[in-house]
Formats: sequence, structure tokens, C-alpha cells
Amino acid sequence: MTRRWEYPRPGAGEDPPGPDVDDRTGGGAPSPSRAGDDGAPPRPEEQARAICLRLLTGTPRTRKQLADALAKRGIPDEVAEEVLSRFEDVGLIDDSAFAGAWVESRHHGRGLARRALARELRTKGVDSAVIDEAVGRLDAEQEERTARDLVERKLRATRGLDREKRLRRLAGMLARKGYSEGLALRVVRRALEEEGEDPELLDHCLPDV
Repeated sequence: MTRRWEYPRPGAGEDPPGPDVDDRTGGGAPSPSRAGDDGAPPRPEEQARAICLRLLTGTPRTRKQLADALAKRGIPDEVAEEVLSRFEDVGLIDDSAFAGAWVESRHHGRGLARRALARELRTKGVDSAVIDEAVGRLDAEQEERTARDLVERKLRATRGLDREKRLRRLAGMLARKGYSEGLALRVVRRALEEEGEDPELLDHCLPDV
């Protein structure tokens, strides 16, 4: 079962899972009013479910992110594994959907290239095969179109600077977003030539690519 997620949406999250979700995950976390009625602390399984549901209410998370959160709160490894696997079974955790939504959002929203997107997903504990599949949905043509759009938006802000400084600033902006040096220089050269820069003068500032 796969859920369709949109990521990220700061300050916005899905509706908290209802009673049917609690049933599928083996019973929801006890409410604060019931948890300590008999004087006994909640069982580790209940604590783990409550932690995961609370974190997933705000925004999608990867399995690794949730596992780290459970470990920090002292949940035993075997309990964490059981609860996380149950959440995966019912679709509350889906690293593939998370990675796909992340790539879509961060590429179109921030203009990040495949290399930068893969790096971000690795820091969130997404498996390499899942990352490759997600970033592979961006082809080279789409990546170059996005790079051109980024340069076009920054061109005006660099007018008045000397030629070499403009080149460095524009190419550096693309590099920080994960674009390769060759692609960055090619896109910047093309944009400056279209703006009227002499190609021969550009040759003194950057190599042919």
C-alpha cells in the first residue's frame, strides 16, 4: 500500500491518523488521560507508536529518521523494528514515496540537481537503490532546463559586475545546487552570449565546454 505524499510543506501536515490506523498498527498510543490510570508506565510498544504517529502527523519521515528518534528516546531496538515494520506494512512509512516527493519538491522548488538531491536523501537514511530510482526520474534535459532558468533569474543581479566575476558568481550558484562544472559553465556561457557578451572575450575567462 503506497500513500501519495507531497513534501515538504512547512507547517502543514496530513490529518492525524484516525481510529482505523490505530487498529491496523496494533492499537494506537494511549491517551495521556488513560496512560497512567493504573500507575504503570506505558509499554515500550505504546511509546514507540505514539512517538511515530506524532512525528508523522507533521510531515512524512523516512524509516531511518523514525528509528533514530526512537533510539534517542530509549526504545529497545527489537521493539522499534517491530513497530516500524508494522507502520511500513500499512503504508505509514514509505521511503520510496518520500524520496520521489522530495526530488519533485526540491528540484522544482529550489532548483537542486540530481547530485544535491541524492546527497540530501542519503543524510535522511534512504537506501541507495531507492535514491537512484528517485533521482533517475530527472533526465539530463530537465536538469539543464532548470539550470538555464536559474541563471536567467540571476543575470540581472550580476549586471554591472566585471565579466569574470559574473561568470564565477553564476557558475558558483549552480555548483552549490549540485550541477556539474561542465554543465554550469556551458549554461552560463550560453546565457552571457545571448545577452550580448563577445564569445572571444568569454574564452579568456572560462574554457570551452
